[in-house]
Amino acid sequence: MTAMTQAADCLPGTTTVPLKGMRKMIAAKMQESLHSAAQLTHHAECELTALQARRARLKAAGSTVSLQDLLLHEIVQTLGAHPSLNATLQDNQITRYQAVHLGLAIPLPGDLLVAPALFDADQLDAEQLAEARRALVDKAQAGKLSVRELTGATITVSNLGLSRVRFFTPILNVPQVAIIGIGGSQRRLQREADGTLVERDFMGLSLTFDHRAVNGAPAADFLDDLCRRLERTDC
Repeated sequence: MTAMTQAADCLPGTTTVPLKGMRKMIAAKMQESLHSAAQLTHHAECELTALQARRARLKAAGSTVSLQDLLLHEIVQTLGAHPSLNATLQDNQITRYQAVHLGLAIPLPGDLLVAPALFDADQLDAEQLAEARRALVDKAQAGKLSVRELTGATITVSNLGLSRVRFFTPILNVPQVAIIGIGGSQRRLQREADGTLVERDFMGLSLTFDHRAVNGAPAADFLDDLCRRLERTDC
């Protein structure tokens, strides 16, 4: 115990929590990530009107697919045109993957966090992805994740969509070269082509990438492409 810790313990109302166990492992991995990768974050926002309309149609038809599931599905489909982000960098070699093994950041009790892989997410439609996501969350909360699930993701998504945080800087799950952050939404007035004002919801998106493996322009292209897909009205 250091002198500083001893002094802190003497202060009234002070609690010292040892950094140990899983929390210590997470801390070490985050520190390793920041020390071992050239991390840069782009931010963007997209209008949610089209995605909300699609969700409403599915709900009316009896589907339980959530807005998050539709968003994850569009992320996976967009990655097909941006393989440089679905990759790892290890031992001075960039490995790009055809299959998208989507890591999902899942909070656990005790301020813990895991990011297991939803394997072959690119082969799933929105309904199948929703079912697989729910099963993976249940498995994580039950503490039954396998080593393969905990280490097999090729890119990760971190979702803070239910908070007021619109943009943030997610830390890479190295050796992955990219992680996508989903932020909260904000409702504001938007002027239509005919001059009328309508209320629209806009969502924040963040993309942290390893600048050693991906340059800024391709990373921006991915966010632009993703927003176009989310805002399209033909599906």
